[in-house]
Amino acid sequence: MFNWFRKRRRKKLTQAVFPPSWIDIIQRNVGHYTMLDGTERAQLHALIQVFIAEKYWEGAGGLELDDEIRVTISAQACLLLLGLSHNYYRNVQSIIVYPSTVVPPRRRPGFFENSLAPAEVEQPILGQAFLQGPVIIVWDAALHGSRNHESGHNVIYHEFAHKLDMLDGSADGTPPLRSRQEYRDWVAICSREYQRLQHDAGNGRHSFLNAYGATNEAEFFAVATEQFFEKPKLLLKQSPDLYRVLQEYYRQNPYERVTRNQ
Repeated sequence: MFNWFRKRRRKKLTQAVFPPSWIDIIQRNVGHYTMLDGTERAQLHALIQVFIAEKYWEGAGGLELDDEIRVTISAQACLLLLGLSHNYYRNVQSIIVYPSTVVPPRRRPGFFENSLAPAEVEQPILGQAFLQGPVIIVWDAALHGSRNHESGHNVIYHEFAHKLDMLDGSADGTPPLRSRQEYRDWVAICSREYQRLQHDAGNGRHSFLNAYGATNEAEFFAVATEQFFEKPKLLLKQSPDLYRVLQEYYRQNPYERVTRNQ
């Protein structure tokens, strides 16, 4: 019964006219949007309508939320879903948005969480995604990354890639895939490129991927996702295999979009 009401509500949301003011916001703030074809834009609009309505949005640090913030964040989070079988990020209930770089208060562990786990170190962040908790986004960094869509740095892609990774219950750099062969291919290629990035970072050598991706496998996937959507031509040139497994996972081809719109 609950599923029936949810499907009915979602259908009603997506049948409503997509606000022209929201299109203006997306065109102004989300560079990748202009590269989508008409079908992809319509699909993205429908995703945004449901995503905004179903998530709990909270402004923190004195930030007053408005449509620009919600639509800009939603458009990029939902862009990752265009080719995926999904349930609108079922593991995201709330999105907390700060105005600028922040040291968030230490999160109290959940009742069922391991109390022996090391305490989180408080440090400045631009975004954060919790396994069983909210997504935190810093608005000024998110807006800068959104408008500079070829920089290779996008906190929204990064944090929502983490939530895709976490859909199977762990943050290990491997999101739920479709077959054993896809898992084997993913592990072989991502492990190789992760080790390559670690080696480059350890030796102070510049890489086509952000060195932060060498932190662990989860950060590697999030950083690779940023590169896949932001600098697909460079990624394809430097690591065709990594581009291929990301393309097979996301069922999107940003390289084709970029070359089509040049």
